[in-house]
Amino acid sequence: MDADVSESAGPPDDPAAGGDKSRSGNGSGAPVSGAGHRHHWLRWTALGASFVVLVAAGVGAWLYRKLDGNIRTDTSAAAELKAYERERPASVVHDAENILLIGSDSRAGDNRKYGRDDGGSQRSDTTILLHLAADRKSATAMSLPRDLMVQIPVCHKADGTATKKQFAQFNWAFEFGGTACTIRTVEKMTGVRIDHHMVVDFNGFKDMVDAVDGVEVCLKKPVDDADAHLKLPAGRQKLDGEQALGYVRARKSIGNGSDTERMDRQQQFLGALVNKVQSDGVLLNPTRLYPVLDAATKALTTDPGLDSLKDLYELVRGMRNVPTDKVQFLTVPRQPYAANRNRDELVQPDANRLFKRLRDDDPVAVVPADRLKRDDEKNNGKNNAATDTPDASGPSPTPTYSGNNAAADLCKQ
Repeated sequence: MDADVSESAGPPDDPAAGGDKSRSGNGSGAPVSGAGHRHHWLRWTALGASFVVLVAAGVGAWLYRKLDGNIRTDTSAAAELKAYERERPASVVHDAENILLIGSDSRAGDNRKYGRDDGGSQRSDTTILLHLAADRKSATAMSLPRDLMVQIPVCHKADGTATKKQFAQFNWAFEFGGTACTIRTVEKMTGVRIDHHMVVDFNGFKDMVDAVDGVEVCLKKPVDDADAHLKLPAGRQKLDGEQALGYVRARKSIGNGSDTERMDRQQQFLGALVNKVQSDGVLLNPTRLYPVLDAATKALTTDPGLDSLKDLYELVRGMRNVPTDKVQFLTVPRQPYAANRNRDELVQPDANRLFKRLRDDDPVAVVPADRLKRDDEKNNGKNNAATDTPDASGPSPTPTYSGNNAAADLCKQ
């Protein structure tokens, strides 16, 4: 009996047996740490860890649902495109993707401070055809001028009435028949199958820039443009969302006031934004990635194939390892329209040659306009929309176009 008792807690009133609760067995005055205490502590630790995991999972699920719910789906465009499926070009290269990015210039709602609200009508202020190579080692973003004269097919308006087929400026397609009409116009012009589309609004663009803590640009001259809500000194500086929106939209106050120069500026800014996201490790840091995703998803209206966070994540993950110098921006070869110098027309055969390379997932190269112009002068005045750069690795030359890539430091050009 005595042995059994001594191996347990001991008699409560027998100091020799260690029963005095005011003393420990080593004389230190601290309580004995036994197996029962350890088991008790481990049990509470396991319960606490389980609670943390459950809370984290719940928060993660809530954040996922929140981001997923931000994205708006354009089902009407999908229905319209399905009705004209037989007219649409086929995909040529498996796994290559072509995404049409459309910046809407609607002045309704929160956007009315950027111009007159003309009853809710809208036109595509910026349109970019983004080609992702099948191997995801390069991306080419081709801008389409809003004033480019093109063939616009028969399209259906929101009220169900049909427009007539006509030769008109490109951004009318978005006003006539929204995204579907714009996609069909681009496909007929280029022969490139559009796999997905995204429409981005003004406020969403501002929020994305703010989410990455601003983007650096370099101005050769000061800017003071009341219409664009923009007043900036010359030199290198970081723009917040509001300033960035004014910068990419300003037309008359920067440079020569042409839409051509504005498109170049938009391309350069998008390149700087891509560089900022990649160089700062935003895509690999959840705490920095969430604000960007929240802003981006709130800004987007997409087709049903990209209307979930999972779909967008797969798209971004595919682009994550594209080197910034392989993210290229250029404008479709164009020149002033012969019948109206305030409009543009395609330069042929350069434009069709570029469209074919995008269809076939073949590489293109871009260099800054000034450098291309110097090279053009050395080559006795060839058309400067595109030149052929000999490629020693094969018989087929790689066309070089005026443009920039995301790795370029615009202040050093």
